[in-house]
Amino acid sequence: MVKKGLFPKMLATYTIIISMSLIIIASFLSYWFQNYFFDERKDQFLSNSNMIQDYAKKYMAGEVTSQQVNDIITIIGDYIKSDIWLTNSSGFVYAVSNKDHKEFMGKQVFAKELEQLRLGNTFEVTGPYAGIFDKAVRVYGTPIMDSGTYKGSIILYNSIEELSQSLKRVYEIIWISSIFAIILSCIVIYYFSQKIIIKPLAEINSVARKISNGDVDKRVYLKSDDEIGELAQSFNFMADSIEKNEKNRREFISNVSHEIRSPITSIKGFISGILDGVIPQEKEKYYLSIAYEEIQRLTRLVNDLLDMSAIEAGEFSLRIMEVDINEIIRLTVINYETKIKEKRASVDVCFDEDNLFVAGDKDRLVQVITNLLDNSIKYVNTGGKIKISSKTKGKKAFISVFNDGPKIAEEDLLHIWDRFYKADKARTAKESTGLGLSIVRNIITQLQEDIWVENKENGVCFTFTLMKVK
Repeated sequence: MVKKGLFPKMLATYTIIISMSLIIIASFLSYWFQNYFFDERKDQFLSNSNMIQDYAKKYMAGEVTSQQVNDIITIIGDYIKSDIWLTNSSGFVYAVSNKDHKEFMGKQVFAKELEQLRLGNTFEVTGPYAGIFDKAVRVYGTPIMDSGTYKGSIILYNSIEELSQSLKRVYEIIWISSIFAIILSCIVIYYFSQKIIIKPLAEINSVARKISNGDVDKRVYLKSDDEIGELAQSFNFMADSIEKNEKNRREFISNVSHEIRSPITSIKGFISGILDGVIPQEKEKYYLSIAYEEIQRLTRLVNDLLDMSAIEAGEFSLRIMEVDINEIIRLTVINYETKIKEKRASVDVCFDEDNLFVAGDKDRLVQVITNLLDNSIKYVNTGGKIKISSKTKGKKAFISVFNDGPKIAEEDLLHIWDRFYKADKARTAKESTGLGLSIVRNIITQLQEDIWVENKENGVCFTFTLMKVK
């Protein structure tokens, strides 16, 4: 199938529009010029009609001869490039400016219009006139009046066919100019379409193909302030996003591979050592417990990955209900009692009220509190302090989780919600999957609430909001 490009369509469309416009203009000019030509001759005729009338009256009074009348109307006829006839009061022709019309001498013409002339009115005839003209003509007649008495008429005669011959050159100029304008317009359209639209679009298309083939660092460089320039900027923004996503994808795969490989390597080593008899029998239980912990960590990582996948695929559904967030905090603290004791940390739980009911998904809010508390325990100083509080302000509930310990560096604050990001690069992989905070933020965002982190004087505080129900 032949590809139908944008350029041929544009060129054809613009050519048709311009051609139709110029054809309409040329047709209008031709029609207008023809009428203008007739009207111009008519005006010239009227400006000289007084002189003709004077000679006609003198002829009727016997003061001038027929030849003299013919001579004067011949001169005027040549001047205005029209034929002039003179008729008497009965409509009989007695003088003509064109010798070819001598056949009408002594004949009665325009009998139908005679009554109008006698009343002092003018008349106009356009087209064939039976009995006189077989071809299209344009005739203008004006009466000769003397003291209110009708004495005859002056007839201005033009053959439309002869006039068309005279106008042919004018028509040629109009139509040749129109054709030339159409050709010139096509050339201009071709040039500017190629420069302004086609080439920029071709460049964008070329870069798009390179990006689709994996060359994500390619960009479009166009210096234009119009819509094409905006399209190029939008394309580059999209390319930046694709490059960033590609970088994140590669980092994600690398991090996942590392996080999964580490526990699998440990498990494989311990089990292999037990099977090969390298590990003494009395220590088998100890190493099996380590392998079990690695499996538990691997399970947490897989669960977190499944949650992240569901969030990014838009399949992370929430069951919104009335939830007592204070009760969730109490239960979570009890569940982490062992880990808290291992850090010899103290936990303060501060509530404005015993119960605080909010709108949310109970399981996901448990996940949020669990991840934030787990994060605080990991980073709290040994023997330090953790504080969890809930308070209300207006229609919102504010839940904060604070731990004393090292502050988060400013450059890390920008990335703390990213997947697999760990502010403490020296922290071992066993302590964190790097997905907890990212999952927390996505859950709170899906609840259409806010979460943020602040460096306090002696520690770090995470705070998020929920909609209060009661």
